[in-house]
Amino acid sequence: MLRTAVLAAARSPLVRRVVESGPFDPLVGRFVAGTRDDDAVAAVRRLATDRYITVDHLGEDTTDRAQADGIVAAYLRLLVRLADEGLAHRTEVSVKLSALGQRLPVDADKIALDAARQVCAAAGAAGTTVTVDMEDHTTTDRTLQTVRDLRVDFPWTGAVLQSQLRRTEADCRDLSGPGSRVRLCKGAYDEPASVAFRTAHEVDRSFVRCLRVLMEGRGLPMVATHDPRLVEIARVLAARNDRGPADWELQMLYGVRPRAQTELAAEGLRMRVYLPYGTEWFGYFMRRLGERPANLAFFARALLTRS
Repeated sequence: MLRTAVLAAARSPLVRRVVESGPFDPLVGRFVAGTRDDDAVAAVRRLATDRYITVDHLGEDTTDRAQADGIVAAYLRLLVRLADEGLAHRTEVSVKLSALGQRLPVDADKIALDAARQVCAAAGAAGTTVTVDMEDHTTTDRTLQTVRDLRVDFPWTGAVLQSQLRRTEADCRDLSGPGSRVRLCKGAYDEPASVAFRTAHEVDRSFVRCLRVLMEGRGLPMVATHDPRLVEIARVLAARNDRGPADWELQMLYGVRPRAQTELAAEGLRMRVYLPYGTEWFGYFMRRLGERPANLAFFARALLTRS
């Protein structure tokens, strides 16, 4: 219930105005690298010594074409910078289609696809890849269709699947073919029981079922979890399917279990950090709070002192 309340607050314009009214809070900075390109590149430089990185220029639910074009421009600028600084070989980017125009009132899917193609072309020129993030269940079919369209010209385009959705095991089977890059995560959206598992136990069991399909397939499983038990299960399934370190990877969020990240990387596992940055950090940050209720008291205290 607490998670549901936090995610509901994330949709409140009033809560957003209050949260964003002050300076970039240290608690926000735990999960978000900063607001500028310089902040993201500096964080990438630090992490790239032992880990791989996926950079997300934050933004979602864009209903203004100029804003969507601005996000595309930010990705193109960032990719040039990563290439120029010799960081692109360890850093890819993640995009949310709703940030690129998927929710515009006219020609939304075409605009989002064209925008994603621009980002993919720039990534290819820089020598890296793109993963298309998954959002709430109402966009799943459209997002997967966009991934299929992108893979015609950019076969390395990654997809994201969420184990909390009841459909995901079947989607894993569809996407487990040769060369397919799939990030499997639990999912951070508050979904209805008609389409999603609602208990942590059910979501975890679904995660394992989906992971088994991906590990037995011929693509690259990208295992996004902070749960030590699921990490160990992933290692067992990888070994069982004769997957070496280059044949799968672990992914964790920036600021979450950083010590575990470095330890797993030191063991020779391919560890990737999901690194978000940008001024549109509110929605992402609130989902992180929903996953980590222990941080709510600290953040509430910061808001009270701000007001």
